[in-house]
Amino acid sequence: MTLSPTIPLNDGRQIPQVGLGVYQIPDADVAGVIREAILAGYRSIDTASLYENEAGVGLGVREAEVPREQLFVTTKVWNDRQGYDESLRSFDESMSRLGLDYVDLFLIHWPAPERDLYVDTWRALIRLREEGRAKSIGVSNFHPAHLRRIVGETGVVPSVNQIELHPRLPQRELRDYHAAHGIVTESWSPLAKADILGDPRLIRIAEKHGVTPAQVVLRWHLELGLVIIPKSVNPARIRENIDLFDFTLDPDDIAEIATFDSNGRIGMDPETFS
Repeated sequence: MTLSPTIPLNDGRQIPQVGLGVYQIPDADVAGVIREAILAGYRSIDTASLYENEAGVGLGVREAEVPREQLFVTTKVWNDRQGYDESLRSFDESMSRLGLDYVDLFLIHWPAPERDLYVDTWRALIRLREEGRAKSIGVSNFHPAHLRRIVGETGVVPSVNQIELHPRLPQRELRDYHAAHGIVTESWSPLAKADILGDPRLIRIAEKHGVTPAQVVLRWHLELGLVIIPKSVNPARIRENIDLFDFTLDPDDIAEIATFDSNGRIGMDPETFS
């Protein structure tokens, strides 16, 4: 069993560098997937109200054969629940579905700038952290302008910004901003939905190290200091996705992966998606 190392957050807590993403895993199935992941060494699970599987996630966490305090659970508030009071209600609903006393990380899922509610939503998250119901708070899909605004109006810097990030969208400017302001970068869709795994360049690197192309890409994230949440329901793939700590990429590998950069966004544009 491989346990992920952790990365320090700006609030004094730690986040596992490798977690399990559960987007599009049915509620009825996700508890079993979490059990497999915990057996493989995962200690972090990332869900959201949008995913409609918080109840199953909570069941998997409560039935885990490790203490609750050793697990790191993330959930998120969706766009149509933004605003101070509405975000607090949404959090209460998430907690009821999860059946937990607290979450380790609560995120604003998207800035949804046309709604213009993300600052008030951020104030709600600050209150939840002060109450201890969300141990850490952060955002997802925020650009520097969104980050500057919430910090400028509240004085509170997010612990995490979870963003689309993979070799086709390495997000260098945003990563640099995070590094300068003490924000951990967390990559969603770290494998670019597996679209790049058949690339001959990745296959060559994988063969050189005796690993799979997916492991090469995930190791690339780790060497950039990023947190990753790969998703799988396959037990063998779940184990493979955390088996990343007995090899390293060399400078030539990193340079080769840099050639993948094509501004290849898979998800929505945070500037327009509301």
